[in-house]
Amino acid sequence: MKISVIGCGYLGAVHASAMADLGHEVVGIDVDDEKIGQLRAGKAPFFEPGLTEVLSSALASGRLTFTTDIAQAAGAQVHFVAVGTPQARDSQAADLSYVDAAVTSLLPHLRAGDLVVGKSTVPVGTAARLADMVAEQAPNAMLAWNPEFLREGFAVRDTIDPDRLVYG
Repeated sequence: MKISVIGCGYLGAVHASAMADLGHEVVGIDVDDEKIGQLRAGKAPFFEPGLTEVLSSALASGRLTFTTDIAQAAGAQVHFVAVGTPQARDSQAADLSYVDAAVTSLLPHLRAGDLVVGKSTVPVGTAARLADMVAEQAPNAMLAWNPEFLREGFAVRDTIDPDRLVYG
């Protein structure tokens, strides 16, 4: 399966590498040129046990690429959104601007049957709001939310072999 991962920070880089390790063709997309350069070189911009090996293997296999060009998401059947949701300045609320920007930039590249999967931690109601946006702009695409349960130091293992699956 062809997969795009939008956002290549801690969550996205681990997810992209793990999905490629499992045999999928994956393109990791991020707006940060420096981060993409490091990942292309097989160097994670943070430490996570096992990631360097999985990342290097996936790159060498040709199943994993990284880019800053969101248009490279076109052709993927599944699009994971794994961008940050920091606390908003002067508020207790989450700043959803990165999630909104990622989904908005992806919309022109969606095709019928594509699945957009949110991985970021978001407040209640966010998925419904984004589902409406996807339905309006890409009516034959779908949205699901699959929050991540990663433990630092175990992220690669938790992604490749999760101890639980939550759905509903």
